[in-house]
Amino acid sequence: MSKLDKMLRAAVTAQDVPFVVAMAGSASEVTYSGAFGQAAPGLAAQEDTVFRIFSMTKSIGSAAAMILIERGLLDVDTPVGEILPAWNTLPVLDGWDGDTPLLRSQKTVATVRHLATHTSGIEYEFYNADLSRYLTVTGKPSVMSGLKEALHYPLTSDPGTRWGYGPSTDWLGQVVEKVDGRTIDVFCQEEILNPLGMHSTSFEPSDLTDRLSSVSMRDEDGDFAPFEIAPPPSPEFYGMGSALYSTAPDYLTFLQMILGKGSLKGLRILSEASVDLMLQDHMQGLTCQRLVSGVPALTRDVVMPKGSTHSFGFVRSEADIPGGRRAGSQSWAGACNTHYWIDPAANLAAVIMTQSLPFFDERFMRTYRAYERALYAQL
Repeated sequence: MSKLDKMLRAAVTAQDVPFVVAMAGSASEVTYSGAFGQAAPGLAAQEDTVFRIFSMTKSIGSAAAMILIERGLLDVDTPVGEILPAWNTLPVLDGWDGDTPLLRSQKTVATVRHLATHTSGIEYEFYNADLSRYLTVTGKPSVMSGLKEALHYPLTSDPGTRWGYGPSTDWLGQVVEKVDGRTIDVFCQEEILNPLGMHSTSFEPSDLTDRLSSVSMRDEDGDFAPFEIAPPPSPEFYGMGSALYSTAPDYLTFLQMILGKGSLKGLRILSEASVDLMLQDHMQGLTCQRLVSGVPALTRDVVMPKGSTHSFGFVRSEADIPGGRRAGSQSWAGACNTHYWIDPAANLAAVIMTQSLPFFDERFMRTYRAYERALYAQL
């Protein structure tokens, strides 16, 4: 048994994670795979265990937009309102008069780049107290409902003025639909998932239920208990912020394509120039900020390395992490603690996946960091 196996098995035994599947590879081969624990009652974790990957969907949605940019049908600086006029009707939430929200018009123009970098001004309610209050007061649905009405959150800042994590990629998926004509699920299947052989990645889990893992939430005593959470089935729109189910091998395949500058095993999804553009810092002087949780049972505060920026679809590290990823690495995660990173300088892509809440749970993150250090120690 390798050191990586021993470390991950010990994390399951200690209940730092309920179970775990982890994989790593270069642009051309898989270099590590391990699965430990019970993914669901009576179902051992396996390499092909299926996960609700939630926000790991965002990078695939961003790649879809980059395909259209490469084809000259879209530009990073295209105004969102030129394609989706409804965007221009979104107000900015600018304070409160008692329980009455104070709303005003947007002062700046949102672009495709702003959507891809979460600088569009639209945020999730669980990281913004004002927006959470707004949804409660107005009775408006959460974007997690799958209702088209839920896309119409008010902004919490003007586009291009601040990094704020939220439904921007859901709007980016709508941009792709409008420009291309296909629904976003069909576009992604035909342009990304099917060509890469990602046959265990789907917008609906109907053909994957025999391998689908269970979600657990850590209780006040630190123990895991079953918890029901999933993307809404058959929604009015598939949100590219959270809609997909996938496996570790499938997602590693997508990461290897990015690591291979748009190509995997002779199959090209994007040009080298497009991937280079995608992985650049697109924040235009801004940096990612701490995400302060309003619902600690679902997500802890999310803290990224100081100075982190955002590329066209990923959080981007701007400095080497001692014993870990190098400057220029790209990463993000899904709400139930499915995490990944791509390190072009080290020719390494990796995933570490479970199904647990809260997101960014301290004990999970300790396991994640140990896994990262162990991988780099073997390079």
